[in-house]
Amino acid sequence: MVIGLRQFMARVGNGAGEPVLDTDNGEELVHVQPSVSIALGNRAPESPGTLYITTKQVIWLSDVDSAKGYAVDFFSLSLHAVSRDPEAYHSPCIYTQIETGADEDVSEDSDSECNEVLDLSKVTEMRLIPSDASQLDTLFQMFCECAELNPEPIEEGEEEGPNWVFGADQLEDEAGEGDDSEWHFPQNPTNSIGHSNGDHDLARTVLELQINDQRFEDAEEMEQVSDSSHHHQHHQ
Repeated sequence: MVIGLRQFMARVGNGAGEPVLDTDNGEELVHVQPSVSIALGNRAPESPGTLYITTKQVIWLSDVDSAKGYAVDFFSLSLHAVSRDPEAYHSPCIYTQIETGADEDVSEDSDSECNEVLDLSKVTEMRLIPSDASQLDTLFQMFCECAELNPEPIEEGEEEGPNWVFGADQLEDEAGEGDDSEWHFPQNPTNSIGHSNGDHDLARTVLELQINDQRFEDAEEMEQVSDSSHHHQHHQ
């Protein structure tokens, strides 16, 4: 499940503390990088903090504000790269793109990124700026290794594939009843290949047209027409 960037405040230890990891589910700390600033969306970089890369997520904790921290799962990171081009960004950094789970075609609201109150659910870009630029390659390598530990969960959907396969007899039963409530399509979009909302509506419309056509075909009326106007039948 893609949830994008989120607040992270679970710390333990003295001073600025360290993040509390989900060790019960096998999460392990892979790399710690001090003196890293973070820039979310179009906002200016935050005061330096410490970057923690684990086997499941990227966590940044502020050194000056113990209540400030951010985290993003590797599942939600669609891209990460080293950026050294001063025209792209004024400081060398690790550039990442974050999937938020929101509609792709919804334009990003730049106002939400510039206001004091930041809506993390709309942040689609994150830059991590180490004070020591020579650490960029090491950080990038860590990102790559941990991303490989978190492949996209496609296998789950493929295993459940038969759930959306309809047999011909099943479709005939559905069509015969003609009740909208009997049209049950899989709710999980990962399983409903070929059954988007648009296709669902189209299939329903076609079914209704077929049912209506059958209702208008009255056998007795057709017999009367053939008896009373046989020549008219030939024109048809």
